[in-house]
Amino acid sequence: MNCRIGTRRSGFNLVETIVAGVILSSAVLTLGAISSGALTDMRLNRQYETAASVVDKQLTLIDAVGIDQFIEQGQSEGVVEEFEPGYAWAVSTEYEGIDNVYLVTITVRWLDRNRPRQIAVQTRLNGTSTLTTLGTQER
Repeated sequence: MNCRIGTRRSGFNLVETIVAGVILSSAVLTLGAISSGALTDMRLNRQYETAASVVDKQLTLIDAVGIDQFIEQGQSEGVVEEFEPGYAWAVSTEYEGIDNVYLVTITVRWLDRNRPRQIAVQTRLNGTSTLTTLGTQER
């Protein structure tokens, strides 16, 4: 008879193979979840950058026209269609009571997968100075 005692076959048994498969699958699923979350965050960051660009465009317009003329024109809201998913902006102004200084608030709103998002930016802008007007009238 040809029987060997004490010899063992090399290789992995079924339990070791299943455990290794479970560990490998959980690692792949974890990496997939991390990648998916990173892509979602990147898309949301791009939308916030676009909204900040809309705010910058509106502030540049107000600065070029002048806050006094902007208030007289009365256009305080609008929609920017050139960017997806469509951004609605609104400008509100409030007189601060100090030599024609206005508090300007620009709010940009958009929908992200049926979830409303928004950013709001505040700054102060000088209109035509009332002190300069009074000083030139007295001379």
